Amino acid sequence: MISPLDSGMAAISAFSVKMNVTANNIANVNSDGFKKSRTTLKEGQFGGVEPKVDQVNTPGITKLVSENGEDRQVEASNVDIAEEVTDSVATEAGYKANLKTIQAYDEMIGSLLNTIG
Repeated sequence: MISPLDSGMAAISAFSVKMNVTANNIANVNSDGFKKSRTTLKEGQFGGVEPKVDQVNTPGITKLVSENGEDRQVEASNVDIAEEVTDSVATEAGYKANLKTIQAYDEMIGSLLNTIG
């Protein structure tokens, strides 16, 4: 059985990975041809949380670019900024909830040690 501290730390680590992936997607929203990544959280081997990062290969919109008097079509990034921002809000909430779990565990252990001591 995984302890609340280990579970909370695993979840915080997983949410950190998820937020980093979201930040990378947002940073590359204007990079032509960039393919966004998506993080899914799954149960770990011992009951914790593990992140799994996959690239999303859906095509971006095609846009016309003029260079040196020549027009050519370029695939834009497939990042949807609205989707990324809303995903980051949920990720932040999950991070904070697991941080509260760790804080409650710390307070509980502290109270127990004060009672014993």
